[in-house]
Amino acid sequence: MKTIYLINPTPDIPTYFGAEVYAGRGLRPATLMADLALTTVATLAEPHLRVVLCDESIDTVDFDIGADYVGITGKVSQRGRMRAIATEFRRRGVTVVIGGPYASLDPDWVRPHCDILVRGEIEDIAGELFGDLAAGHWHDEYVGERVDLARTPAPRWDLYRNDRASMGSVQTSRGCPFECEFCDVIQYLGRRQRHKPVESVLAELDVLYNLGYRRVFMADDNFTAYRARARELLEAIAQWNNRRTAGRIHFYTQVSIDVARDDEMLRLCAAAGLRHVFVGIETPNEESLREAHKRQNLRIDLPTQVQRFLDHGIGVTAGMIVGFDADDAGIFARQYEFAMSTAIPVFSLGALVAPVATPLHARLSAAGRLIADGAEVAAMPWSTNIIPARMTHAELLAGLRWLCNKLYAPAAFGERLFRQIEFIGDTADGSERLAAGPNRSFEVDSLALLGTLSKLGAAEAEMWGRVRRALRLHPAATAHVIPTILQYLQIRYMYERNEVWMPELARAEAPVFDAGEPVTA
Repeated sequence: MKTIYLINPTPDIPTYFGAEVYAGRGLRPATLMADLALTTVATLAEPHLRVVLCDESIDTVDFDIGADYVGITGKVSQRGRMRAIATEFRRRGVTVVIGGPYASLDPDWVRPHCDILVRGEIEDIAGELFGDLAAGHWHDEYVGERVDLARTPAPRWDLYRNDRASMGSVQTSRGCPFECEFCDVIQYLGRRQRHKPVESVLAELDVLYNLGYRRVFMADDNFTAYRARARELLEAIAQWNNRRTAGRIHFYTQVSIDVARDDEMLRLCAAAGLRHVFVGIETPNEESLREAHKRQNLRIDLPTQVQRFLDHGIGVTAGMIVGFDADDAGIFARQYEFAMSTAIPVFSLGALVAPVATPLHARLSAAGRLIADGAEVAAMPWSTNIIPARMTHAELLAGLRWLCNKLYAPAAFGERLFRQIEFIGDTADGSERLAAGPNRSFEVDSLALLGTLSKLGAAEAEMWGRVRRALRLHPAATAHVIPTILQYLQIRYMYERNEVWMPELARAEAPVFDAGEPVTA
């Protein structure tokens, strides 16, 4: 039987939601979320081919493996490493297949770097693709359509390094009904959301639980977009979670801010074990929200809506973007003041970018406002492919660097975290502690990583001491706070590696720019 070596490359640079800090601080490599793409494709390929997996965040790519085929998946944040891996295997005479989100969104860029290009969703074309590979003859391109998620098989988690992932992953839906101008999700997965059968979701959770996961990311683009479906699934998950005898699962997912208006939905989320959400808040500038067609964030008091999550014991991480056409140089101080008015410790902060295939990319390309070879990756604080409208490119990046340092100065981060501890500690179920399943070396290394926080400096040591004292008063908040501190360590490492971390900027006043005068970024 022929062999296919499936690879999920590392991101080109460390990210907000990575775990590069583990290896960077001398611990074993790790990843924040177990990779759902590799394990799902493995199930589809196995009737035809022998499968070997490599999540490069955990394991080194074996260029001498002797596989007949190499399959590479990835997002725009991985495209440089995708190309490097493909180039090396092709140099060695191995046939390379590339698919996944970036191959679907920008096939013209991917096409020269592979022998076989796979666009779209793979489930309905997997039999043809892998059957052709097994037979030794194939087409140079396969195109899949959007599928019924009842056709998505259970992932082969038994082939994965589960001991080195913080969270398991399960996908309950694909697609998002909103139309944010800068988002490429709907270009790839569509605005009509499709749902996996509830019984399939629960079966996947059984597997993850038995493998030792006690934290699971529900990898949906907008988990609560369709309320009737979300209610059905949450009620089933709550019953499932209540039957666990070796610790409940804590769930994490992505939602839009509008769900905060629905008390019943928040109550169901909390009862099911949803403990943390990512919300794309983006900006308090309503003119920018209108520009981006982010209508669900308009005409509401954002800090009040965030508080409603906390009132139900659900922590919040938020996306923050600067550089919309409506933003001038005052946006950096405005974003900082907004952030400090909330109990959100972690913001994934970056300049607005225009990914290929988005309406924003089309609009700015027509206007001649795209930078050739500029960054297309959201929440990367050091670059953009957009020429700003109301400030210079240098002003945007300099102000962004100031904002990054100001938000993640230990005192500022600590202030937001203490506020979350107070609110979460008063609402969380005190019977729930930070659970760890069996055979989880990730948790062992996480404890070691926590010990490095106080070594970063006196301000960090003081903040960590205050956190520990606060948790003695609010122990139920521990399960929320420890992952947040670990993410802070990742962000600090990311900033240091990419020369964004400049502590003197955290003590500086908001930058003041002279109109039209570039500044050094």
